[in-house]
Amino acid sequence: MDIIVCIKQVPSTNEVRLDPVTGTIIRDGRNSVINPFDSYAIEEAVRLKEKLGGKVTALSMGIPATERLLRDAMARGVDSAVLLTDRAFAGADTLATSYALSLGARRIGDFDLIICGRMAVDGDTAQIGPELSRQLDVNFASDVCEIISADEKKIVCKKLMDGGVATIELYLPAVITVTKDINMPRMASIAGVRYSLTAPFESLTADDLGADKSRCGLNGSPTRVLRSFAPDRSHEAVRIGGSPVDAAKEAVRIAKEAL
Repeated sequence: MDIIVCIKQVPSTNEVRLDPVTGTIIRDGRNSVINPFDSYAIEEAVRLKEKLGGKVTALSMGIPATERLLRDAMARGVDSAVLLTDRAFAGADTLATSYALSLGARRIGDFDLIICGRMAVDGDTAQIGPELSRQLDVNFASDVCEIISADEKKIVCKKLMDGGVATIELYLPAVITVTKDINMPRMASIAGVRYSLTAPFESLTADDLGADKSRCGLNGSPTRVLRSFAPDRSHEAVRIGGSPVDAAKEAVRIAKEAL
């Protein structure tokens, strides 16, 4: 089974900086990690490869420093990696990102399955998986918490739904997003780290992909961040005493003044 696993770099801290003009996150490769949900996608892809054979290719769009994170994925069992890196991709929302990733997937070649993390922790949109499946015109399932069986034609999996879990049969090729319930990601092995140092790695630009630049980056993003700010939190405490009735009246007075 030939699998593509999508990986995103996200800030390793909550103290992120925003571009005042574009409203997008200023990404620094030194302070970035693999999106936690994507670690579960990596592990599930490697487990399927170990069970069924084939290969796993990591795919990401980001700054050149993302190579470090892709090599970390290869240290955990991924065979090769492709990085889409170009200033034309900068500032992309989920629609423009899924367009670029779809071109990357087509460049990699025939695939059976694309696995994404449920969402990225820096955006929480959970839109890349479904949008990517639409761009590629393949089947899709979200919130997969267990793959029961898989072969070259289909996978049978469980997915979380409101109020329960559904068992579904998904014909390949397909895209799925996975939850944290699906597995426990492995640590990189010494042999894996050594392999990752020289493993196949390819960087591609928008021109390499033949991308329509009007659909990339800010130009291809119909949604924009107009304003971002940290909420103003007060830690002031007020002690209320007296009888229960007096305390209740005082609490109501304080609440009204705060409105």
